[in-house]
Amino acid sequence: MGARLAGRAGKLAWLAIVAPAFLSGCIPLIPPGAPVPPVPPTAPNAALIGTHAGPQPAGLGFSDSNARAALAAFATSCPRLTRRTDASGLTRPEDWAPACAAAAGWPPEDARGFFARYFETATVARGDALVTGYYEPEIAGVRLHQPGFDVPVYALPPDLVRARPGDAPPQSDGSQPLGRYDETGRFAPYFDRTAIENGALAGKGLEIAWVADRAELFFLQVQGSGRLRAPDGTVIRLGFAGQNGYSYTGIGSVMRAEGLIGSEPGQYPGSMQGILRYIHEHPAEGSALMQQNQSYVFFRERTGPDTVGALGVPIAPRTTLAADPAFVPLGAPVWLQGDGGISGLWVAQDTGGAIKGPNRFDSFWGVGAEARTIAGGMRAQGQALILLPKGTLARRQTQ
Repeated sequence: MGARLAGRAGKLAWLAIVAPAFLSGCIPLIPPGAPVPPVPPTAPNAALIGTHAGPQPAGLGFSDSNARAALAAFATSCPRLTRRTDASGLTRPEDWAPACAAAAGWPPEDARGFFARYFETATVARGDALVTGYYEPEIAGVRLHQPGFDVPVYALPPDLVRARPGDAPPQSDGSQPLGRYDETGRFAPYFDRTAIENGALAGKGLEIAWVADRAELFFLQVQGSGRLRAPDGTVIRLGFAGQNGYSYTGIGSVMRAEGLIGSEPGQYPGSMQGILRYIHEHPAEGSALMQQNQSYVFFRERTGPDTVGALGVPIAPRTTLAADPAFVPLGAPVWLQGDGGISGLWVAQDTGGAIKGPNRFDSFWGVGAEARTIAGGMRAQGQALILLPKGTLARRQTQ
């Protein structure tokens, strides 16, 4: 997501299995443009769990328009792809150099030929894919506090830091936890969602905007980036800046456990729209429900023309995927075959808080009401193939 998108703009999923858009969680937990830390050798990744060769790209049946869009996205990704460590363990930066050199001047009308010439396919584990959707939301908001716009949007607090070694146990990935140093100099967890909503950060000069609806801001945090539109039509574009260090809780699964989601009378659909309706119709219960997710996202104002994902490059509707970089090289093309409109060629350009594990993807659908409808109901299953530079699998077999 810079999305959601950044990653978010993106594509922060706290609504889990019964709420597809929130299972997606396209919050890029790594700020746009920042390198994704390599996975420690003991952590699972694609190289450790195993890959095997798939069919040749020429036989996958790319459509011309789909291949053109994927070629453009791949070429945009190349400056990052050829300089970063691949946390999946499958490739080296130099492996991508021939394809990237060719992509810059390859004729778009022969995009299918490009992928056939420079790539081979690989299946990670069994290749069984789960694909959800994310989008860039637009909600009512203004730059300065005014009546009707009472919910603050916070910038990244300067006291939100990682613990110094020895001040807190490292996390499972080897990194130090996020938190703050209190008045005594002791490291402590940062303020959670409830504390922040109750005013823990008020008056610190961190408010970069104000919105009309706390639930809509919650969902914007799920996506990781978005737009605020003022009554006069002015637009403020927000990108992901950081997160308070807490794990997210899927409020959709909480609703399901309480019997609130389903098809019976009085129950709500398990989509983003259904959960939003429940929160609006039950304000007190909805507020308590959202606060069960302790995770809180901070934003920055985006001034560029494009939505940027975790790879640090612009993302494109119906082309960008969020993926787990431990199992897919960020910047790699991915072929999906399945239901829900996912079939085709995509490019892994983003990450997401709930996008973890092999063959777990979040598909970006753009901005606006149509994108929101598609992403809000997306939960597709199918098969995934990663496109790797030719010779990658043979080299790995000799290592």
